[in-house]
Amino acid sequence: MLVTPIEITNAAEREIKHIMAHKNIPADYHLRVGVKGAGCGGMSYALGFDKPKTGDESFEINSIPVLIEKKHVMFLMGTKIDFYEGSEARGFTFINEPLQKKD
Repeated sequence: MLVTPIEITNAAEREIKHIMAHKNIPADYHLRVGVKGAGCGGMSYALGFDKPKTGDESFEINSIPVLIEKKHVMFLMGTKIDFYEGSEARGFTFINEPLQKKD
């Protein structure tokens, strides 16, 4: 079994599926998760929809087809994607919790 490097919370799953169903995302597109930069400000995360490309790892997480560039997988290990909706703001958040070693 292939271990998925990221987790998608229930709130994020609902929002991603809503976007896929109602925002004219083509059926052959997948959710793409990636990272940008790693300078002084740390990493920033990227989230969007895209077609599979050479060099991608493919996963299915919560019935969502997910693409991650092979070179980004190690940076995303243990990352949780959540969706926050409050009175002042709403959007996706990335929580990086390194995987814990189990004895």
